[in-house]
Order: sequence, then C-alpha cells, then structure tokens
Amino acid sequence: MNPSFQPLAERIRPHTLEEIAGQEHLLSKGKPLRNLIEGGVLSSFIMWGPPGTGKTTIAKMLAGKFNAEFHQINAVSSGVKDIREIIEKAKDNLTRNVKTILFIDEIHRFSKSQQDALLGAVENGTVVLIGATTENPSFEVNPALRSRTRIFKLNELSLDDVKKVILHAMANDEVLRESGVSPDKTDFEYIYTLSGGDARIALNIVESAVLISSGKSEIVIDRDVIEKVVQERAVIYDKAGEEHYNLISAMIKSIRGSDPDAAIYWLARMLTGGEDPLFIARRLIILASEDVGNASPNGLVLAEAAFSAIEKIGMPEGRIILGQVVTYLASQPKSNASYRAINTAMSEVEKMKDYGVPLHLRNAPTGYMKAIGYGTNYKYPHDYPGHFLQENYLPKELEGKQYYFPTDLGQEKALRDRLSVIWKGRKKY
Repeated sequence: MNPSFQPLAERIRPHTLEEIAGQEHLLSKGKPLRNLIEGGVLSSFIMWGPPGTGKTTIAKMLAGKFNAEFHQINAVSSGVKDIREIIEKAKDNLTRNVKTILFIDEIHRFSKSQQDALLGAVENGTVVLIGATTENPSFEVNPALRSRTRIFKLNELSLDDVKKVILHAMANDEVLRESGVSPDKTDFEYIYTLSGGDARIALNIVESAVLISSGKSEIVIDRDVIEKVVQERAVIYDKAGEEHYNLISAMIKSIRGSDPDAAIYWLARMLTGGEDPLFIARRLIILASEDVGNASPNGLVLAEAAFSAIEKIGMPEGRIILGQVVTYLASQPKSNASYRAINTAMSEVEKMKDYGVPLHLRNAPTGYMKAIGYGTNYKYPHDYPGHFLQENYLPKELEGKQYYFPTDLGQEKALRDRLSVIWKGRKKY
C-alpha cells in the first residue's frame, strides 16, 4: 500500500520506546513494561487505559522485538471460531520455534465463552495474549483469564504528550513535511482539548486541517481551521475518569427520583460520549432490584432482557433498548425494601455467632440423620389451608426477627397485605 494512503496515525506509528509519548511509569528505564520488552521473556498481559494512549503501538512493537507472528482481532467483531483458528496457527508456529502474539482490542467486551476458549492456550504458552481495554479489568475480564495475565495501567496523555506526538509527525511524515505545516502556526492546546488526550484523534485533526488547507501559500492550524475540520465538537467523555462515574450516578439518581426525562438525558450523554452500553445495562439490572424491587418486579426482567439483547445486537440499535428500560424504570413505583432487608441481615450475621439450623428444617437424606432428629416435626405447608401455617423458620434465638418491611407502593402493596394477614400476631407488616 502507498504510505500516503494510510492515515497519519498509522504512517508515523512509533517504532522505538523513545518515540512513544507518555507512559513513563511503564516505559522508562527499570519500569515494568520496559523490563518486559528488554528482558527477552514474553508473557501475557492486559493494558488498561483511555483510547489513543499507545496500547496497539506497544503490542506491535513487542511483536517486532520478539519476531513473533502478530494477530489482531476486535472483541466485538470476532468470535470463538476466530480464536480457535489463531490457536491452531500458533501450535504450528511452535513447531518452528516462532512465538504467536494475539492482540485483542476491547477485550472487556469478550463473552465468557470467548474468554474460556483462550484459557488453555494462554496457560500453556501456545499464544501470548496482549489485551487492550478502556474498562477496569478487575470488573470486566473473566477472573480465570485475568489470573493468567499481568495488568498494566496506561495514563491519559497530557498536553505535552500530545504536542510531542504532533511534532514528531510534522518532522517525520513526508506528507506533512511537503505541506509546509509549521508548529508555530498550530494551536496545540485546542487540538488537545478537542481530542480529549487521544493521540489518534489529535493526528486526525492535524491531517484533516492540512488537507482542507491544501494549495494555500501558508498552512495555519488555528482555532477557526480546527473547528471547520471538527464541524461539531465531540463530547469529551473520559470513561476511566470522574465524569464516567458522575454521569452514571446522575442517571441512576434520576431513575430513583422517578424523572424519566432527566434519566434519558444522562443516558444520551453517556452514549454520545462512547460509554459501553453493557456497562449501563449492568447498572440498570442492579438498580431494578435495589431501587424498584418488588414494587415492580418486571423491572428486573426487562433490565435483564435488555442486557441480553444488547449483547446480541450491539450499537447503535442498543440505544433504543436502553431508552425503553430507562424510561420504564424511572416511571415505576419504587421500593428498596428487599435491598435493605439483605443489607440488614448480612450486617447482623457478620456480628452474631452462627446459630444452628433448627432440627425440623434440616435435610435428612439418610436413615441415621432421621434417627437423630433431622427433619422431625417439619410441617409441610401445602398440607394446610391456604398452603400456609405460622411456623418458625429462624434459629430459636432469633424467633420473631423481621428484616423485610414491604412498602405500600406498586405490586409490593399486595405482598405486604398478604403477609400482614398470614403472619398476624407474629410479625408486623
């Protein structure tokens, strides 16, 4: 391919550690990734950090350093079949003493079956796995796979880092050199602001600015030119930073407060900023139990269905499903009674001694267990009118203890009314 046909970010991709901007905590002399690259022993690892911080560059540099066969796949568009084909090639490579690096972009989006397909090959060294993710691997990557890799956290690039990338491009890219673009006529700060610290976006802005200025006696990349390139300022959304948590918090609190309009606004902010829709769907599942609960049990069913549907169809169509679930949950009556019940019970269990299970509640699968009283005097509720009798199902020391206090909202009111009748005189619902 003619190099000029490649994007600028690809044409000037660093080939040495010194050319990589930022990440000194990993790449400086004596630091972990530097030691890995220079140490001669290649092992699997995952890089976690914002977009455009050098994850792909580092992976390709390692492949060149170790003369390894390099395979790059994306977790969204690749399946188990692709993984197995690469593993078979890697096995063949081993017979020729050639290492195989499998670089997986967006590894946090790999399904459990995809991650499981990798485990054996990573564990026995058939492939060296290098994963890239913008999400915390502690939450998003299968623990079994995570335990077989090291994790390196990449930092967001600073203004100086992005400036270094652009200056390197201006000095080394043939197309930029011939254009006559000058650092003195370039607004580095505005490029950095619009790129959000993503080196790839910053280079795209520079390349596009040069293209629209082609033929002019002087190329100036000032605010006006940059805005013509960008046309519409992108939402700057750091998925690894504070705003990530601020926006999801705002959406959840809006749903909890039964304001579907505010909730849909915060959802739109996250989706426009590039948030992982499955992250949002997971939080909605939790919210459906924590804040809606038994006041509208279908909320949990709908939230779980949304997660499954988004896994299948992805974006942009997934926004429709998320919009439905967010507005539904925000519009439902709310109850945190079951959430409070489990929290209270667990808090007390941690402080109490472990009381024994009453004999009548114990399982008695053998004759000996029956002989020593297991299951004795257990009363089968279905043998009684209304399929109920007032029985003690707690340890004797906690008899009469109550954790669940249903509200009078939504469908939970029906639960409260029933429990009030059947447990009258024993519990207060």
